[in-house]
Amino acid sequence: MNAVDPGAAERVKATEVKLKRAEKSVEVAFADGARFILPAELLRVESPSAEVRGHGPGQKKLVAGRKFVGILGVEAVGHYAIRIRFDDLHDTGLYTWAYLRELGDRQDELMRAYIANLARAGLTREP
Repeated sequence: MNAVDPGAAERVKATEVKLKRAEKSVEVAFADGARFILPAELLRVESPSAEVRGHGPGQKKLVAGRKFVGILGVEAVGHYAIRIRFDDLHDTGLYTWAYLRELGDRQDELMRAYIANLARAGLTREP
């Protein structure tokens, strides 16, 4: 039997979400005190949408040319997620608190992997 940490969900609950339009980022604070500034490019290329993730394992698409993508708006979805409207008109992913926390915790690793994958595919971050 797996032990469940009853406080885990509460720790990954976002307590503050700020759109930083000029900086092209979203700042997210969590109940446990963690705070991250997530760049629009990372949020866009790691979108949880089916358009990016696909509908099953191994279907993730590599999104190129989003180095300068901006954010038009952030909208709360219930008490568990946000929807982000990007200036390339992508707006179909729900970023749960747990997913935002994962992006924050792993943002350097994810960006390095993204840049390496672009290079292997002969693509670029530039539009």
